[in-house]
Amino acid sequence: MLTAKQCQALLGDPIKEKDMVVFYVPEELQISCIPKRIYCNKRLREPLSRALAALIMTGCIKELKTWDGCFNIRTKRTGTTPSLHSWGLAIDVNAGWNRFGMPPNLSPRFVECFTDNGFDWGGAWAKPDGMHFQLANIN
Repeated sequence: MLTAKQCQALLGDPIKEKDMVVFYVPEELQISCIPKRIYCNKRLREPLSRALAALIMTGCIKELKTWDGCFNIRTKRTGTTPSLHSWGLAIDVNAGWNRFGMPPNLSPRFVECFTDNGFDWGGAWAKPDGMHFQLANIN
């Protein structure tokens, strides 16, 4: 699992926003609540495109209710290290139904659309964060 320490070493201080881009979501992926433009790390574009395409292909897109963000410079809720949102490497979806610390409410197939395309899911953590998906690694 990708850590803030690794991000700091590879990408530097998130305040400098070194690798951030405006990702113009392809028209065929502008579905449900997905915004047309996402401010994110350039490394997020391809895996997110693949995950969204998988949601469409599997029909799991009907489960996507809200887009709750990507880039946000802040610390983790339970610590002092930066969240991967600080580097634009994580997204939150369906936050109202997947509160931090509560049992996740996403289908296994929905989760696989992300995990099969390069993401780790916060819903599998000891203290679940079911809304949270983050890149599994950065190359």
